[in-house]
Amino acid sequence: MTNPIGNIQIQSPAALPGQGIGQTEAAKETTSFCDFLANSIREVNAMQQDADAAVEQLVTGGEVTPAEVLTAVQKADIAFRLMIQVRNKMVQAFDEVKNLRV
Repeated sequence: MTNPIGNIQIQSPAALPGQGIGQTEAAKETTSFCDFLANSIREVNAMQQDADAAVEQLVTGGEVTPAEVLTAVQKADIAFRLMIQVRNKMVQAFDEVKNLRV
């Protein structure tokens, strides 16, 4: 069984028109939508782990300021909320496609 999402190709943000005159070929490569989503989820997970580590350092007396901890936690929270909204939109789009009459 093939993955229909994996067949969708998107351009990397560095390869969008009007950005980066004289880009190398490596910057112009495309990636699948599935890979893009997987990388985004990994980045959100990394932000959450960084925020957890910062909170742990603050509690144990590490060399971190409360402002740095707050910033890390807020970044992780915003990224997670965005990921949830993207998921909700994808589920909504799937439901609309599922309900189409052929």
